[in-house]
Amino acid sequence: MILDTLENAALYESVHPLLKKAFDFLRNEDLSKLPAGKIELQGSDLFVNVVDITGKTADEAKMETHNEYIDIQVPVGKAETMGWIAASKLKNETSPYNAEKDITFFADKASNFILVQPYEFAIFFPQDGHQPGISEGTYRKIIVKVKY
Repeated sequence: MILDTLENAALYESVHPLLKKAFDFLRNEDLSKLPAGKIELQGSDLFVNVVDITGKTADEAKMETHNEYIDIQVPVGKAETMGWIAASKLKNETSPYNAEKDITFFADKASNFILVQPYEFAIFFPQDGHQPGISEGTYRKIIVKVKY
C-alpha cells in the first residue's frame, strides 16, 4: 500500500510499467469534471472508474481484495478514510472471488486506517486488503485499475 499526493506520483512510476500512464492521466485531467463511468486508457490493462459514492461507516464498509488489478484510489470531493490489512491475514470471506469483477469480500476489519485527503492517492496491490468508502455524504472518487 502506498499513500501520497499526486505531486509526488513520479516517485512511484517505476513500481509498475503502467503507473506512469495512470499518473499522467490523474495529473493532467480535471478530475472533478470527468463524467461518471469508465474511461479506457489502455484497454482492459489500464482503465479508470469515475464514481459518485455515498460514504459509509467503518462497520458498513466492506473489506475487499483484488487478484488481477492494482487500485489507485483518489477521493476528489472530500476526504475518505480507507482501512488496510495484509491480505494474508484475511480469514472471514463473505463473497467468494468474482473473476468478472476481480473482487473478493471479507467480514474482517482493517488493522489500520488512513485518512486520504482530496487529490491524494492510495495504491492497493493484490497483497493489500482494503476497506474503502468510509466517509460522510456523497462525493466523487476516481479509481484507476492497473493490470497486475
